Amino acid sequence: MTLKGWRESTPGGWITEAGNALEYKTGSWRTIAPVYIPENCINCMFCWAFCPDDAIIVEDGKMVGINYDYCKGCGICARECPAKNKALVMGEGEEG
Repeated sequence: MTLKGWRESTPGGWITEAGNALEYKTGSWRTIAPVYIPENCINCMFCWAFCPDDAIIVEDGKMVGINYDYCKGCGICARECPAKNKALVMGEGEEG
């Protein structure tokens, strides 16, 4: 086997197959998951705006759940939730 030289290697930061995220369900990587408490949700949509994995499910302009196939459990959604009684808390519920 011959190793590629630097001229044949893919440059760092180069996306070779853009738009393939839906092919790779990465939710199984997480060790903890956000738990959604709908009665506490004020529909500010901060969770949706800040989620780096686009895992917040929105219908008719309202948050309705979390797509655990792609949620990596980073906790940004729970941290950014401004509701006095948080609509998202990190835990080990059914999906965590």
